[in-house]
Amino acid sequence: MTLLVVGLSHRSAPVSVLERAALAPEARGKLLQDAVSAEPVTESAVLSTCNRIELYADVDKFHAGVAELSTLLARHSGAGLEELTPYLYVHYEDRAVHHLFSVACGLDSMVVGEGQILGQIKDALAVAQEQHTAGRLLNDLFQQALRVGKRAHSETGIDKAGQSLVTFGLEQLAAGRDVEDWARGKRALVIGAGSMSSLAATTLVRAGVGELAVANRTVERAERLVRILTEPGGTGAATGVAARAVAMTSVPEELALADIVVSCTGATGLVLAGEMVAAARDGREAPLALLDLAMPRDIDAAVHRIDGAHLVDIESLADASADAPMAADVDKVRGIVSDEVAAFGAAQRAAHITPTVVALRTMAADVVAGEIARLDGRLPDLDDKQRAEITQTVRRVVDKLLHAPTVRVKQLASEPGGAGYADALRELFDLDPQTVAAVSRADTRADRHDARERA
Repeated sequence: MTLLVVGLSHRSAPVSVLERAALAPEARGKLLQDAVSAEPVTESAVLSTCNRIELYADVDKFHAGVAELSTLLARHSGAGLEELTPYLYVHYEDRAVHHLFSVACGLDSMVVGEGQILGQIKDALAVAQEQHTAGRLLNDLFQQALRVGKRAHSETGIDKAGQSLVTFGLEQLAAGRDVEDWARGKRALVIGAGSMSSLAATTLVRAGVGELAVANRTVERAERLVRILTEPGGTGAATGVAARAVAMTSVPEELALADIVVSCTGATGLVLAGEMVAAARDGREAPLALLDLAMPRDIDAAVHRIDGAHLVDIESLADASADAPMAADVDKVRGIVSDEVAAFGAAQRAAHITPTVVALRTMAADVVAGEIARLDGRLPDLDDKQRAEITQTVRRVVDKLLHAPTVRVKQLASEPGGAGYADALRELFDLDPQTVAAVSRADTRADRHDARERA
């Protein structure tokens, strides 16, 4: 296993750097393709969220891999390599597995224990599969990360340690009041119709807002979100909220009417400039609460200085979450992660020796076939029954001789430091390296075919 991850997150970089390094959705596919085109990389996947950008890869050289992935992250983001380098972290092999499993469990999130990261990991895998850049290693890794995350949430109380960024952000806006009491009857504006904005709209409706407007550049997506919220059996139908979709051009007018604004779009520039918010505040006494969950930011930081406007953004959420209490169950999750990392490493090391074992058994089968053919030449009078009995006997002898060493070598290879057993097996039996490589390539092609089928 030669897994490498290079990335930066809210733990390693200031929000200003994360903003500049943010990847546009359309840039992710090109990044993955450029990664697998690089010499040291055979597989790639990118995990890009509002507070982290990580590039995962299967590489054959560590230092060359780190240099290549770092350069690619800089090239495809809005930040230069010199600016990114001080904030980049690197994890290799088991440490990289441990990092992703911790991320999947919410241990590395801004709000510890939040579950939305699982959907983002699933999306990252889906994009890599669609781009055909995820082979055996990354498919196994990301699918196992999803299972580990689900296990952590089902077997522990990690959910009690934190909430989604939406809930946490609204709690910061409510400033100690119960969110439902604070939001009840207010007018809300949600800008964006993606997964985070949809979660925000749903949360606000459940909290009891009186009116909800959803603005999006593609009005049809906003209308679809409104239908989901208001259709019979939907969240909005139960609360009786008046929800409607509006065009982005109507945001200034909606802003002047709103009490609560949540924005999370994929825009690369500001959606709400300070002047726009100031104009919406002009002549109004009621306070305006704004929650910016976008990276890069949607709402001008200058809003912090506008009277009557209370802005909570990713930067202020990071500061607030630093003081959030940690649940005792976090230790249990860390134990789960450690166990799962060990199991994943053992499985990958065992899988690494499989092509060598297959090549050994193939060689043994060829030896048996050659000896039976030679026997046919020396004893041409053997009938079919005799020939079949002799063939079966020789095969049984070979299978029995190979059984114990091949089972044992798989066990030894699954242990830490067991990678060398494959090399020893090849040397002892003088196996052709090309034959072993051919088995590995066949397995990789099958894995990629399976990935395309799943996609």
